[in-house]
Amino acid sequence: MHRVRFRDPAGSVRTGQWHDDHVSFGGETYSLAEVEILPPCEPTKIVCIGRNYADHAAELDNDVPDRPLLFLKPPNTLAAHGDTVTLPAGKERVDWEAELAVVIGTQARNVAAEDAMDYVAGFTCMNDVSNRDDQNKEQNWVRGKAFDNSAPLGPVLATPDEVPDDASVELRVNGETKQSSSRDYMMFSVPDLIEEITTYLTLEPGDVVSTGTPEGVGPLSDGDHVAVEVEGVGVLEHDVRSAE
Repeated sequence: MHRVRFRDPAGSVRTGQWHDDHVSFGGETYSLAEVEILPPCEPTKIVCIGRNYADHAAELDNDVPDRPLLFLKPPNTLAAHGDTVTLPAGKERVDWEAELAVVIGTQARNVAAEDAMDYVAGFTCMNDVSNRDDQNKEQNWVRGKAFDNSAPLGPVLATPDEVPDDASVELRVNGETKQSSSRDYMMFSVPDLIEEITTYLTLEPGDVVSTGTPEGVGPLSDGDHVAVEVEGVGVLEHDVRSAE
């Protein structure tokens, strides 16, 4: 059963179980309308992977990297299932990017690929919302990737055994499928990514590794409804609005 973080009607933050149409904690059960769903973890950082699907690199006319392309999204980027993502003001193109996200369960430093899954708490869904206007102008991606609420994450944490090695990754905008692929098309696997990342920095419990997006990215618009679905996890949904 999937784990979910939520704020109950009394305002307390709980970690309980997700049951599709309700959540539970201890002996208490709440409808989804009674609670606020929160991101499934509280990361100190989100480590993202660029161009981990060859088809996505091709659609942006980018080279395929010979090692994982790493960048960071700080905690201010987090948004939850059901939130509304506000697009940065004055930008012509801000894209969706559906991703399988890995949540770290144990502090990880200099981890070998063959041991990497021992450090994983589970998987969830993420949309790496990306401001292309600024990303394409600069080598430093802070303006393009690190703006507020640009990392919707959730809705639940699924254990690794619940998510197949070839799990599908899909994104729909207003009900229309825009991205459809699977994790076995990644160029660098989850264990390979964890090995590479922990060579350079320590991953703490709750940190997120977001594994890259497949082809099919495109621009978000005011009023859009986005659904990111990862097989074995579920569906992350959020709305979009333009900055006022």
